[in-house]
Amino acid sequence: MFENLIATLKADKRKIVFTEGPDPRILEAASRLKKDGLLDSILVGNVDEVKSAAAAGGFDIEGMEIIDPAAYPEMDAMVAKMVELRKGKMTEEQCRAALSKGNYFGTMLVKLGKADALLGGATYSTADTVRPALQIIKTKPGNKIVSSCFILRRDGKDGGDELYAMGDCAININPNEDELVEIAIETAKTAKAFGIDPKVAMLSYSTKGSGKGETVDMMKNATEKTKAAAPDLAVDGELQFDAAFSPVVAATKCKGSPVAGQANTFIFPDINAGNIGYKIAQRLGGFEAYGPILQGLNAPINDLSRGCNADEVYQMAIITAGLK
Repeated sequence: MFENLIATLKADKRKIVFTEGPDPRILEAASRLKKDGLLDSILVGNVDEVKSAAAAGGFDIEGMEIIDPAAYPEMDAMVAKMVELRKGKMTEEQCRAALSKGNYFGTMLVKLGKADALLGGATYSTADTVRPALQIIKTKPGNKIVSSCFILRRDGKDGGDELYAMGDCAININPNEDELVEIAIETAKTAKAFGIDPKVAMLSYSTKGSGKGETVDMMKNATEKTKAAAPDLAVDGELQFDAAFSPVVAATKCKGSPVAGQANTFIFPDINAGNIGYKIAQRLGGFEAYGPILQGLNAPINDLSRGCNADEVYQMAIITAGLK
């Protein structure tokens, strides 16, 4: 599933900033990325602490850039830029205090073009990774929200990867119709980066009016708006999961649909359904879950689980930088 992303990185080598440089999981992943020739890394943290942790773990970080916010020679210019970006919402003192922390400092490195991508969250909360991104990097033109998706993978019967995209499972709690449109379009773009030809199902407890309710109407309307906004995208709804996934059920419930029975990109009505759905697939279906992958930002920034291991950091670094 990483073939497209790895090919992108080998053709155009990029630099990623890790906001928690002394963390052994980060150091192990960074050393593997160096060995494999995929990414250049910037490690944020006290230089002595980072080098000591790398030596203790036997991780090769020779030649990697290590930047300590407390000793950064261009801090005054960085503070001034952040004050300008925040436009009166934060004072110079507040910006300087924020930039003393790895999450804000790393985000500003991306904003200033000193790094192409950022990966954090090994010790920070999701909010502490997303907040600086929203304040400094901001959303892409035409996007009003940041959303997320998970890529689900397991071994396919033909020996290849069985891949699906699911959104939004981590960021937007109760998206409205227009936000669901953004989530659907951005999730389809992410799916394509993993080699998935997106067929998008807008999920509900109803299929084509079989049930009634406010969220049924919401998913139906969001489907029509998505079709109008992205006419080349294969999307249908509202669909129950079985109608979206099973050709047999689709033939009974919504014959003739361009998506039903063959969907591979699933958009949930709210975070409850999304979070529960991907975890059921992960735990009962034997899928590996990659994400949350943040969508809609002006630069690739992603969040790690605080329970992550070095393999997950390595994989998410490839995903993050490869999606630039």
